[in-house]
Amino acid sequence: MAFVRFCYNADMALDGILLHKLLPGIAERFPARIQKIYQISTTEILFQIHGTHGKEQLLISCHSRYNRILISRRSYPTPDEPGNFVMILRKYLEGATMHAVHQAELDRWCTISIRRRNELGDPEEVELVAELLGNYANLLLVRSGIIVDALKRIPPFENNRRMILPNAQFVPIESQKKRNPFTDPQVDRSLTLTRQFGGFSPFLSKEAEYRMALGQSFSSIMSEIESSDRLYIANSGDEAVFHCIELKSIGRCVSYPLFEGFDILYYHREEKERIKEISGDVFHTVRRQLRHQRQKLPRLLREYDDALGCDLWKKYGDILYVVQPGDTRGMSELVTEDYETGETITIPLDPRLDGSRNAQKCYAKYRKYRTGQVYLREQIDLCEKEIAYFEGLLEQLEQADFNTASEIRDELVKGGYMKEKTKKRRRKKEEPLHISSFTFHDVEISYGRNNLQNESLTFHHSRRSDLWFHAKDYHGAHVVVHAPHPDEDTMRLAAGLAAYYSKGRDSSSVPVNYCPISALKKIPGAKPGMVQLGNYKTIYIDPDPDQLRKAGADIS
Repeated sequence: MAFVRFCYNADMALDGILLHKLLPGIAERFPARIQKIYQISTTEILFQIHGTHGKEQLLISCHSRYNRILISRRSYPTPDEPGNFVMILRKYLEGATMHAVHQAELDRWCTISIRRRNELGDPEEVELVAELLGNYANLLLVRSGIIVDALKRIPPFENNRRMILPNAQFVPIESQKKRNPFTDPQVDRSLTLTRQFGGFSPFLSKEAEYRMALGQSFSSIMSEIESSDRLYIANSGDEAVFHCIELKSIGRCVSYPLFEGFDILYYHREEKERIKEISGDVFHTVRRQLRHQRQKLPRLLREYDDALGCDLWKKYGDILYVVQPGDTRGMSELVTEDYETGETITIPLDPRLDGSRNAQKCYAKYRKYRTGQVYLREQIDLCEKEIAYFEGLLEQLEQADFNTASEIRDELVKGGYMKEKTKKRRRKKEEPLHISSFTFHDVEISYGRNNLQNESLTFHHSRRSDLWFHAKDYHGAHVVVHAPHPDEDTMRLAAGLAAYYSKGRDSSSVPVNYCPISALKKIPGAKPGMVQLGNYKTIYIDPDPDQLRKAGADIS
């Protein structure tokens, strides 16, 4: 299978035809009992269900650009504190059974029918209405035609035609009254396909018109759409485009099973937003500390420069004792002759003191600055290390998955930069670090994506003979090849992985240092993941994410 690196700034959204293709794959899981419900971000609701295919996850996203409904096999974070809407969903739907899903004509909204028992134990039916309408995407819980609640509440002053508030009457989205292209495929050449048929997005219309210009009939295009069970993805300019038929108007494309294709398109993109929502305080702490240290460093450097001039204050004191100016009260400076060089020199004075006391004050400043040089040098070194540390954490957070971000929080708590979240319930046993690994050419390759993972991988999960890789002069991943003498392809792959998980990921000829684990030493008192290299070699590599994916690395 070919691997393509997709551009993810696409504004393209789900259309009615694709929703029509997704729903049968969901319906075949029904009846499905709802076991757990989570809100994994401000726009995503995850239902853990048990249906005809066993335990699975139904994801409904109401994101303005990534809205969709699908069965997902990816791993998602489950926040400890549920929101109000999720509490309502849990009250009404946990333990209930999804038994049918219906799309409104070929519009971008559908209804999931759910059987439950009310407070008295009597059976009743409620509905989940998923409106996948771009900026207006929403999820509503409806009972007997009345809105129980919605993910996004819309008051009357925002939309006087469809008020979406608890206890309001549910008003369905108005039908577009377009023809169904599956049952009525007659094309009016004077109108665009988008104007004529329901479910057609501008992109699908463009693809169909391109094929028709090459001689393919519209009915055969619809037959191809109807029989397709895959999602085709390609790059068009600087954005990713996709649909359920081969994108001949674009050129090279890659196909995946329908649900998997949407996960490949959107999972990692939305994962970044989930991390920032759930771990926003981690980002805030790192940025605040980095800003503080960057503001502190210039001040320390100025004070250090002043301290380096301590000998001048000693000279001022010596001259004042030699000259004996007498009463200097009221004078802010004394212009006199330097007894060593014979040149004129200006000595700053404290107008409140006489000559001898001004001399004593000059000596006091001399002693203060001389002693302060050592302290300020230590503080400057510490400040520079803190800046480098938080720059590295910020880089790790930008490339982190949820588990990695959570471990960075633990690191900040241990370092005293954040307070640990207090929980009323008993703390769970500490989870092991989520070190990533895969096999290439029968050799295991492991890599850490934060400082704690790097530390653990290098010093606790590797043999001394294993080969260690790290991007030179960058913060980044420790990559370990669990073999003393890997082949060249394996070494280049490990170097490429180290380069990819560094700030040089978009550069070419990134230098990557490598050496046996035995050549590494911990730096006493240093932050987690910091090491000192003994004998090492350097390889120059161009990071290639497509090659890394093909080899088995789970990268974003």
